Amino acid sequence: MNTNKAIDGLSAFEKAEYLDTEEATAEYLTQVLADYKEGDLAEALGCIAKARGINEIAKASGLTREELYKALMTDSLLSLDTIQRVCMGLGLKLGVVLA
Repeated sequence: MNTNKAIDGLSAFEKAEYLDTEEATAEYLTQVLADYKEGDLAEALGCIAKARGINEIAKASGLTREELYKALMTDSLLSLDTIQRVCMGLGLKLGVVLA
């Protein structure tokens, strides 16, 4: 679900521009997971990877650039292994909390 659209001359909102700190990144990912809808996790991880640099994240995660792009498409079915590898590449850990 890509909501980055230009409207009547306004430039598109680019989330990646605001993910300039680890705290902002962690808060964004936490909120995405809390309000989760299908495809949101892949989109969020893709946005974070874009903010940090796709090539660097691909290298750090052990994925090729093409594998990373494919994995982070909103319609992809992410495996837990891929999620963990991308998070590791981003310097993030996923955790579990009581609902």
